[in-house]
Amino acid sequence: MRILILGATGMVGQGVLRESLLAQDVSEVVALGRSPVGKQAEKLREIVHANLFDLTDIESQLQGFDACFFCLGVSSVGMQETAYAHITYDLTLSVAHTLLRLNPLMTFVYITGAGTDSSERGKSMWARVKGKTENALLSLPFKAVYLFRPGVIQPMHGVQSRTLAYRLLYPLLWPFIAILRPLMPGTILTTENVGWAMLNAARRGDGDKVLESKDIYQLSQG
Repeated sequence: MRILILGATGMVGQGVLRESLLAQDVSEVVALGRSPVGKQAEKLREIVHANLFDLTDIESQLQGFDACFFCLGVSSVGMQETAYAHITYDLTLSVAHTLLRLNPLMTFVYITGAGTDSSERGKSMWARVKGKTENALLSLPFKAVYLFRPGVIQPMHGVQSRTLAYRLLYPLLWPFIAILRPLMPGTILTTENVGWAMLNAARRGDGDKVLESKDIYQLSQG
């Protein structure tokens, strides 16, 4: 498989990048983003592109992919809905439409979040915007669309969140997570779980699915 990853510098993106590079059935991984991932591997190729809203100049490099793992996102803390929607909805759909035109048989896997509001009418701003994004992606005729809604994720193998609050919080919670995760594998995921599940989604490519944490864990074991 040839895999395209957006958001490979974030916590989830780092995890799925690692697992994709280790997967024997993945021949190439392309990381597309505004900054380098800071990693070198034989199967890894990077495309550093400043304006992800306009991929015209690099379209020739975005063809022939079996799957896209879209892990790009920002925290909604302190953001107005218009600004958050511009990055979360507008950017995601802009990239998705381009990739669909270039790769109509692609499986598109999108990282959203637990609590996403599919009705688009709830009180939580981020959940409404994420719900709107999910619904729009499900309307696109990719080979398959998988919407991942993880909750708590334990970073593994040196993976770190780019969000300062999370980086400060994880060391404090680590002992509790380490104890609870084996007891609640369907509730507390690892970056390994998420990476394996995304790869299994790409291998299957069998329709549109919304996956909560327990579903992600089950798919990771598939």
